[in-house]
Amino acid sequence: MSATKIIHSIPSDPLTGSISVPVYQTSTFIQDAPGVNKGYDYARSNNPTRKALEDIVAGLEGGDSAFAFGTGLAAIDAVLKLLSSGDEIIAVDDIYGGVYRLFTHVYEKLGITVKYVDTTDADNVAKAVSSKTKFIWIESPTNPTLKVSDIKKISKIAKSIDALLVVDNTFASPIAQQPLTLGADIIVHSGTKYIGGHSDLVAGLVVTKTASLSERIKFIQNASGGILGPWDCFLTIRGIETLDIRYRKQCENAEKVARFLTNHQAVDDVYFPGLTSHKNHEIAKQQQNGLYGGIVSFTLKENTVPAANAFVTNTNYFKLAESLGGVKSLLCHPPQMTHASVPREKRLEAGIKDSLIRLSCGIEEAEDLIKDLKETFEKVSTNKFAQTS
Repeated sequence: MSATKIIHSIPSDPLTGSISVPVYQTSTFIQDAPGVNKGYDYARSNNPTRKALEDIVAGLEGGDSAFAFGTGLAAIDAVLKLLSSGDEIIAVDDIYGGVYRLFTHVYEKLGITVKYVDTTDADNVAKAVSSKTKFIWIESPTNPTLKVSDIKKISKIAKSIDALLVVDNTFASPIAQQPLTLGADIIVHSGTKYIGGHSDLVAGLVVTKTASLSERIKFIQNASGGILGPWDCFLTIRGIETLDIRYRKQCENAEKVARFLTNHQAVDDVYFPGLTSHKNHEIAKQQQNGLYGGIVSFTLKENTVPAANAFVTNTNYFKLAESLGGVKSLLCHPPQMTHASVPREKRLEAGIKDSLIRLSCGIEEAEDLIKDLKETFEKVSTNKFAQTS
């Protein structure tokens, strides 16, 4: 969807002519008679501000419907409620720590089995599936090592066993990638990240491909009640207005930062799908519309937690914080932050080394971000030399 279509998919208010979607801050709606209303009865079931957001997001992803939840994990939890005890999920090995925690500590004890595989090779997925597999669950790109999986190939595997392909599209955003057109059945987003875009809200989004799935998720949303409130819906809509221009600038900045890091003597590995050296570069180029995202991860040659700590606590423009996708640049140390809930051995198996640092590039000038990183490397190196001399 073009920037023009995105902006003009956001409706004005037909009642007043307001250019912005109104915030319907109400818990209930007056009915003409029992069960006779204007499409709204109680705000858990529906709200005009939330309905506007959901319609906009469905359009962004080309889905049948979309559903807004209080957080990204609440959105994921709603999708998992489609499963029954005894069902199985095949999941990408390099998965967000919060999802790993939800799978392991909530759903596995309810009888849901999860197998983790490197989904960048579709053959691994084909070998792992069984008659119990109901979901194939991928992030593409993944958090934090930015692995990219072939959605089309994996969707064929899912269809061959009558399973659903769920794609977390948070890192690519609807600007770079439309998983439903590639064969996915369900998309999840942490709307907190690129879609909201200003680090001022938490939100989760689910987009469904078919009317049947829409009906099931709508039932779960209403029954479980983990909805996004009207004010945060308004803020998310506000974020969508600038999504295209923000995301493209962040992609541009990330590519420049990644190229700087590849040439730095203190850096070991750089993870960014836009680099031709990235093992999944070609598939990323095909399915991400030539946009590779605003995230860059890298490891240090001194592959230790103390070395990573020294780096992440000495930057200027890159602020140490959880989350990503906002207009201000952030960085984090996943082994101690976003993926702390994943056991170290499993992190290492997935490629998350002890010194791995994740950068979320904002919309600052790339030259300033590179200068910040360069000065941080120098500062850390100087301090280390002073301590050992």
